[in-house]
Amino acid sequence: MNNLPITCLIHTCLTFSLLIHAFAAPTLLFQGFNWASNKKAGGWYNSLMNSVSDIAAAGVTHVWLPPSSQSAAPEGYLPGRLYDLNSKYGNQAELKALINAFRNKGIKCVADIVINHRTAEKQDSRGIWCIFEGGTADDRLDWGPSFICKDDTKYSDGLGNPDTGNDFEGAPDIDHLNPRVQRELSDWMNWLKTEIGFTGWRFDFTRGYSPSITKVYMEKTSPDFAVGELWNSLSYGQDGKPAYNQDQHRNELAQWVKNSGGVATTFDFTTKGILQAAVKGELWRMKDSNGNPPGMIGILPGNAVTFIDNHDTYSQNLWPFPSDKVLQGYVYILTHPGVPSLFYDHFFEWGLKDEIIKLTKIRARNGISATSKVKIMVANSDLYVAMIDDKVIAKIGPKYDVGNIIPPNFQIASSGLDYVVWEKK
Repeated sequence: MNNLPITCLIHTCLTFSLLIHAFAAPTLLFQGFNWASNKKAGGWYNSLMNSVSDIAAAGVTHVWLPPSSQSAAPEGYLPGRLYDLNSKYGNQAELKALINAFRNKGIKCVADIVINHRTAEKQDSRGIWCIFEGGTADDRLDWGPSFICKDDTKYSDGLGNPDTGNDFEGAPDIDHLNPRVQRELSDWMNWLKTEIGFTGWRFDFTRGYSPSITKVYMEKTSPDFAVGELWNSLSYGQDGKPAYNQDQHRNELAQWVKNSGGVATTFDFTTKGILQAAVKGELWRMKDSNGNPPGMIGILPGNAVTFIDNHDTYSQNLWPFPSDKVLQGYVYILTHPGVPSLFYDHFFEWGLKDEIIKLTKIRARNGISATSKVKIMVANSDLYVAMIDDKVIAKIGPKYDVGNIIPPNFQIASSGLDYVVWEKK
């Protein structure tokens, strides 16, 4: 039999798939919930179904959904029976229907993976809550106290391995050096892909275990997108404000990416912290000593997920962006490198949907990506101006007169209170 036609077909398919990958839209993430979403009458999954078209209109490629497993806390961050997807957000059928609705619009869904810790189903003979139930008829994820880190002495029987990260006080810390833990959690995550329809992961509380553990789960589950939450404090001066130099903070993020295999992204808490201080009349902060962006996007932009607020920082008022400067924040992250993430509240509840969509369209129209190049033109206390990829210029800050620094072949594409975006004619 002549194999030439088959060889040509394989070559053609490979070329086509590479072309699709080359022209795929750069990732744009959307956080599809807040801290109170579990309280929505009729269920959050059903409610979010009504927003799919609006989210798609923004050019979103991935939607991050809340933790989907049964949980001792209604928000989902104290999971127990991992295979039981009946949560305060809705049931498994409603979740699959929502994921399918997003898929029909070309949007992929990211699962919130909470695996550092886990709540138990029963007490052992000591009266300690440390007997875990997986949520299936068989013994998958049915663990005992030996699966808990040995130094988590409140719950452990001392037979597990030491914790590879920070302790989480609210529930037993799982021993991720245990081969069965790695195997069964990987199997569960792959089930979330094949049976439920998720394609990516948001790793919760990654300070709780070594990045080498994240690497294991990345390699065993091959998500199409993954982002880790590594939330450490910035450096602060005696005046209570962030220090100008945050290199140590962003280098920790970059090192986590490297140690977790170099594929996953991580939330750029450095950029958030600097930006929300800078918009209060200190925009000089937005250029580091080398003339580059001062956050993680200044050193490893392709693995940095930029954001303004989330279910912790805003919903729980833990570290909120100045409310009257939020659009300036979106102008920055939607014109600059990194993977931008939009927050549900800003998009729907604050009435910023139309302006945010205008900015996402500018980003898409000009092909701005996670690795786009930034030329910072001005970074003074009241004015920040930067050119991105020689195609877009973004200005934030209260200073109205930008002088003659905007080339004549650029025209205004969007403007509002204390911001302007130009694009090349």
